[in-house]
Amino acid sequence: MKRGDVSELAGSVGVGAWTAFTVLAVNAVGGDGGPLWGDRSLLTWSLHHRPTMLSALARGVTATGTGAFPYLLVTIAGVLAGRTARQRLTAAALGLACLAGGQALRYGLMEALHRARPPRVDWATAASGWSFPSGHATTAALTAGLLVIALTLRAPRGGTALRVAVGCWGALVGLTRVYLGVHWFSDVVAGWLFAVGWLGLCLCVTAHWLPAACLAPPAPQERAPQDPGRGGRSHPA
Repeated sequence: MKRGDVSELAGSVGVGAWTAFTVLAVNAVGGDGGPLWGDRSLLTWSLHHRPTMLSALARGVTATGTGAFPYLLVTIAGVLAGRTARQRLTAAALGLACLAGGQALRYGLMEALHRARPPRVDWATAASGWSFPSGHATTAALTAGLLVIALTLRAPRGGTALRVAVGCWGALVGLTRVYLGVHWFSDVVAGWLFAVGWLGLCLCVTAHWLPAACLAPPAPQERAPQDPGRGGRSHPA
C-alpha cells in the first residue's frame, strides 16, 4: 500500500472513531454520568457470575493493561517493525510517544468529563480516578493496535493467528473492567473508540513523515543464480 493510501485510510478511520467517541461522550455526560444502554444489565450479570477462580483470572488479565507491561510490548513492536537498527529505534520511539501521548490526552478527558464509576460495593478489584473513558481499555487497545501494525509490516501475508490473539487480548482487558465492576461497558467502548481515533491520527501523521521504505513490506529474497558448471557436466566454449 502506498504511503498516501495509508495516510488517507488511517485518517478516515480516525475521524470516524472520534465522531463515534464524541457522540458517546455527549450521551454519557448528558445523562449525569449514569449508566447507558446495557450498562446496568451487564454489571448485574457480572455480579452473579464471579466464581473465585474466574475473578482471580480476570484480575490477572486486567493487570496487563496498565503499568510497565504495555510500554514493554510497544517497545517490542518497534523492534519488530524496523529492519535496521536505526529503523527499530525510530519505530520504538514513535510507538512509545503514541502510547504516552494517548495516555495524557485520555487522562485529560477523564478529568474534564468527570463520570463516576459504578457503585463501589460492586467492585471486585481496586480502582481510582474517573470512569470515562476506561484507562485500561484505552491502554490495551492502543498497545494491541501498535503490535498489530508492527506484525503487519513485518509479515503482511502471515501471522494472522498472532494478530488475532493480540487483538483478543486488547479487547479482553477492557471486558475484564466491566466484569470486575469498576467500569460501565460504555466506558470501555469509549476507550476502544479513543484508541482507534488516536492510532488513526498518529498513523496518518507518521505515514506523511516517515520515508516510504519504512512502510513497504519486506521484499522476498531472490534465489542466487546457479552456476551452470556446478551440479552437472560443463560444456566447452
